[in-house]
Amino acid sequence: MCGIAGIYNYRKMAPAQNGAVETMIASLRHRGPDETGFHVNGPLALGSCRLSIIDISGGTQPIYNEDGTVCVVFNGEIFNYIELRDFLVQKGHVFKTKSDTEVIVHLFEEYGPYFMDKLNGQFAIALWDSMRRELHLVRDRVGIVPLFFAQISEGIVFASEMKALFAEGSVSPEFSEQGLEDILTMWVNIPPMTPYKVVREVEPGGHITVSPRGCASRRYWDFTFPDDGDYDDAPVENYIAGLNELIYDAVSVRLRADVPVASYLSGGLDSSIISMIAGRIKGNSLRTFSVTFDDSEYDESSYQELMAGMLKTEHSSVRASLQDTARAFEEAVWFGERPLTRSAPAPLYLLSGLVRENGLKVVLTGEGADEIFGGYNIFKEDRIRRFWAKVPSSHRRPKLLSTLYPYITRDPRVFRFWQSFFKYGLEDTDNPYYSHTIRWKNTSSIKHFIRPEIRELFSDTAQRERLDSYISPDISRWNPLCRAQYIESKLFLPGYLLSSQGDRVLMGHSVEGRFPFLDHRVIEYAASIPPRYKLNVLNEKYILKRAFEGMLPDEVCSRSKQPYRAPIAGVVAGLDGSARESCSEENIRSAGVFEEAAAINLLRKAENPDALISERDDMALAAISSTQMLYYMHASGAARGAAAAARSDKI
Repeated sequence: MCGIAGIYNYRKMAPAQNGAVETMIASLRHRGPDETGFHVNGPLALGSCRLSIIDISGGTQPIYNEDGTVCVVFNGEIFNYIELRDFLVQKGHVFKTKSDTEVIVHLFEEYGPYFMDKLNGQFAIALWDSMRRELHLVRDRVGIVPLFFAQISEGIVFASEMKALFAEGSVSPEFSEQGLEDILTMWVNIPPMTPYKVVREVEPGGHITVSPRGCASRRYWDFTFPDDGDYDDAPVENYIAGLNELIYDAVSVRLRADVPVASYLSGGLDSSIISMIAGRIKGNSLRTFSVTFDDSEYDESSYQELMAGMLKTEHSSVRASLQDTARAFEEAVWFGERPLTRSAPAPLYLLSGLVRENGLKVVLTGEGADEIFGGYNIFKEDRIRRFWAKVPSSHRRPKLLSTLYPYITRDPRVFRFWQSFFKYGLEDTDNPYYSHTIRWKNTSSIKHFIRPEIRELFSDTAQRERLDSYISPDISRWNPLCRAQYIESKLFLPGYLLSSQGDRVLMGHSVEGRFPFLDHRVIEYAASIPPRYKLNVLNEKYILKRAFEGMLPDEVCSRSKQPYRAPIAGVVAGLDGSARESCSEENIRSAGVFEEAAAINLLRKAENPDALISERDDMALAAISSTQMLYYMHASGAARGAAAAARSDKI
């Protein structure tokens, strides 16, 4: 991938200053260490830093059409560029490079502002149409690649990461109360909101057109499902062949590169499928990488070794000790740019570092399968609670939750607590967010650490209105599983999984991630599959398991989903240097976000090895420490954390 940035002074059409864009691009050097390029045209300035993967010698950006009237800077990959190029050549377009980027300008000539409908890829695009004085900002369908913007006095400024907006000088890193409220409820922001008051993101599947007439936005793609009961009542076998073919092709086109492509191998079903297919296509020359843990509660190394042995890959792993994870947490926050309720991005930052140390730039990963094939416990939880809601007084139905959380029924007192916990909003089954209300209520407990004057600005009603405006109005017509999948895919997937645990920790080490399950063709085909073939009673990803049974070891194909997690309390207790300094009493007081006494007491509790740390404590510890780091890195005037600075200097 790459980093892009730009300024468009569309209000008064004042000349843009290239120096500001150069400063922005310098802050994105980790995204594109290979080369930089700039374009200035009156009120517009564009910049790019490139991680060269396709057409290494000829794909320098910006790239223009034949007469130079259309210019593009681009972050990402267009996987169907070969087919698009052949089509465009037949239409008479003249290409000067072999890069996927050049396809974009010629598609724009052919289709105008609807060119993105033809793309199969992951992308953030800034395209300048000098004839119409229009700037088009486009983000890929599911939000794999980030793109942020802010309105300034003269116009608009945009970049791949928020830190580049702050580097420009006109954008303040002041926290947004609503942005914090979102994260302390849903783990993520509701697009276009971000944690900062004046910064917005281009939403997944979003297109913004900026011209002297102003800014106009539209959604060009969205997840969608048939109406409940409107599925083809065909046997599961009817869907398997088509699914296999699509996933195989999605992997195949994501192996297109002029550099080697490796694969992550977590030991779970999803990454095993991707690695198996990639290995077959590449003729067993695949490199695979994984992260392991000292704590057996988090470690999946036995499954990783099983798969690596079966696939005969050259396998490497990095062991994420508590100390290593603590050291990496600050860098994961710096690159991720959002407060976190988990420490999980830190080990993945170590993993991308291992990939880069081995001289590789590109990895395939299995993200997205859980969302589109029904793999998470939250989907099973939703089904059980709906079953329970039909007889709310039942004492037997809630015991089904023990199939997800075996510890629930071990002690009657514990069961009574969890029964009360899961009964919250039980009968509100018409609520479009029914599947997620318990998770959001649980996360919201962190808010009691927030200072009262900030909490007073939180509003459940306003948050619900913003959520309603972002979520498709069709959601009420879908099957309950599809509703839950949609919410997960629209919020958690782009806002956390593909961001804090995806693009940001990968690009922190100048590594590009590719996600075959998030090929829009796979997503759209999966949406047409009856829900019972995705979550079969309580058997998650049923059709995916059926589609690849016999090709993978039974231990991998039939195992239950194990969510990727990492320790939290020990990580926060092990913070050092500037990370620890950011959480000092003085800096907590200075940031003015958290109640000083409550935050300090919890941080001290984490340092006590005998203290009982609850899941809510863990979430609060991650939220407090990561928010404080962001304040220290940005709002306090500290340019960046010491660890991140050390990493940047090595690029």
